[in-house]
Amino acid sequence: MSIYICPTPIGNLEDITLRVLRVLREVDCIAAEDTRRTRKLINHYQIHTPLVSYHEHNKEIKGDHILAMCMEGKDIALVSDAGTPGISDPGWELIRDAIEAGIEVICLPGPTALISALLLSGFQTASFIFDGFLPRKKSDRRKHLEELVNEGRTIIFYEAPHRLIGTLSDILEVIGERRICIVRELTKIHEEVFRGIVSQAVKRFSMDPVRGEIVILLEGAPKPPDEEIIIQDADILQRVNDSMKNGMSTRDAIKEVAQHFNISRRHVYNLYHENN
Repeated sequence: MSIYICPTPIGNLEDITLRVLRVLREVDCIAAEDTRRTRKLINHYQIHTPLVSYHEHNKEIKGDHILAMCMEGKDIALVSDAGTPGISDPGWELIRDAIEAGIEVICLPGPTALISALLLSGFQTASFIFDGFLPRKKSDRRKHLEELVNEGRTIIFYEAPHRLIGTLSDILEVIGERRICIVRELTKIHEEVFRGIVSQAVKRFSMDPVRGEIVILLEGAPKPPDEEIIIQDADILQRVNDSMKNGMSTRDAIKEVAQHFNISRRHVYNLYHENN
């Protein structure tokens, strides 16, 4: 009895692994966020596994049903509309409940829009945050953006086409001008990658109606300049004297102190001899 997390294509039907196709054929049932959309996929690959719906509006009832099937010894594949289940959809709750019930959960690798978009953005990838969908209500969205003003990591959002302009306008007003990347319709015929600054994005996407799945990537806040550290002469002399008390020669003590404070050895030398 297992639940398999099965990533499906985010656009191009070829973007699916051989392992996912095998699992979709072998499991007893496929739990799909949208059975109509999933049926197109499995028909394309001539897969005849039964489907059961599992989405935001029936997740409690269908979740219990799916878990009961697993407890009877059946294997279930979990798929979302596109991409990896559990990312900004109700799948994570089924996964949580399965783990708590002692049901084995197996995650198969595959497409995830946020990772592909991150790589296309050109922003730093060593550290980033994924913030899912921003709040729909304008006041809540602005409040949430205020919490991200000083976030130094690359920030990734998902957004619906009809809310894109409102979200970009709020980003410009709350966070300010910054480099941004908008990735639309990933892997599809009309894939678009916009790179620029926030005001340019507002202008670009105000020109024509926007369609398709959208990922917004915002460059992290610039690192504030390091405050200038003022090193007092008394601190330098104190460290030289302490080093000499610990057995260092005058020469070695001056060298060590210069390295410690990242200052000129000549400055430490002159300071020491002027005061001794």
